[in-house]
Amino acid sequence: MLEPQDLPGRYGRVVQAIDRVLAACDCEAVVGGGWAVWRHGYVGRITQDIDIALPQASVTQFLQSAAVAGFEVLSPAESHWPKLRHKETGIEVDILPEGGRPGTATRPAPSTIPHPAKMGAARGVLRYIALNSLIELKLAAGRLRDEADVVELLRENRDRIEEIRAHLKSVHPSYAVRFNELLAQLDDTTAE
Repeated sequence: MLEPQDLPGRYGRVVQAIDRVLAACDCEAVVGGGWAVWRHGYVGRITQDIDIALPQASVTQFLQSAAVAGFEVLSPAESHWPKLRHKETGIEVDILPEGGRPGTATRPAPSTIPHPAKMGAARGVLRYIALNSLIELKLAAGRLRDEADVVELLRENRDRIEEIRAHLKSVHPSYAVRFNELLAQLDDTTAE
């Protein structure tokens, strides 16, 4: 299962529906969140939704097209990003807009969500987010669940640690610091 289109059952049907909307909008998007963590090696990661990053300039058109292509546009809670529900399957799709600031109200991230093209997107078809960008967004979110995902991703992608570290340093120094702390935790658990 190298591409999102290969996801089984109802998740694959949602990806196909997203692809139709992306093609209609002529825009690009990447899958982040739990499915991307799963794709990049942490096969124990289970998720019930699909997170996609979209270009800010395409969000409104994407939502309008999705509303007539089998999705229900959900009313976002204040300060939350757009969300859809696929009518046939009930699966929710969280939209991560380019320029959105991850993190929490008390600890906003020092960076924003990059354009999907910088994270591995292709026009008109959903792709998985690149590993470096996935770890960047996980660190930006700043939640324990996301940091646990980073540790598992490092465990499965040890051969890419230097590449990931260099990417994080180029985004924000605090990400590289937290990455090194999580890497030290991984090394501690593997030594036991």
